[in-house]
Amino acid sequence: MILIKTILGNIVDPEWAERLSAADTDLLEIDQWEAQKSRFRKTTAKGVEIAVSIDRGIHIRDGDVLLWDAKARAALVARIELRDVMIVHLDDLSSLVPDVAMRTCVELGHAMGNQHWPALVKDKLVYVPLTVDRKVMASVMNTHRFEGIRYEFVPGREVIPYLAPHESRRLFGGAEGPVHSHTHESYAGVEAETGRVYGRPPTYVHAHPGAAAEGPTSPATAGSAHDHRE
Repeated sequence: MILIKTILGNIVDPEWAERLSAADTDLLEIDQWEAQKSRFRKTTAKGVEIAVSIDRGIHIRDGDVLLWDAKARAALVARIELRDVMIVHLDDLSSLVPDVAMRTCVELGHAMGNQHWPALVKDKLVYVPLTVDRKVMASVMNTHRFEGIRYEFVPGREVIPYLAPHESRRLFGGAEGPVHSHTHESYAGVEAETGRVYGRPPTYVHAHPGAAAEGPTSPATAGSAHDHRE
């Protein structure tokens, strides 16, 4: 068993990116909740037993380099599987009369609060990381039948480019790795008055109220949904 007591760097760091380009890389695959632990045992993708014992308060992020053997040019890199995220679309509320739109927002917030779902509101979207099975979350949304509300489930990695670092940490606890490295300029916009750069939301498809969101609902396979952006 190999003991890991420190994090050496991350694959997005230029020096590590170059060093690992021709290296034999093994992966330590963990989920975002395991990544919050400072001590745990795991077997790598190549079958090596690993014991992690890092300082408390330090969390493993996606792409962290955990081991490096310069002579063998071999490395162990963390691969963190992020949970899916439910995206709730609020843009259609603008077509409702103010009283109805306000009531819907309050009802949505009340329902999410009752379920103890963490949520991040950004522009006209609400990001909710899956803390229970997606069938349960879909059932709650469909039961309430919120007027003017649509929702979809997308892989956690697909929402990272549209979030600021502090927003990403709220959803994934820092397990997603350096956020700035994932931003793609084709999804960026600039505010005319302030010059502020912002990310456009990943709304490729969306599901309609009452549509059961069972099984995978990626942009390519989502049921009862249709394309709205390229």
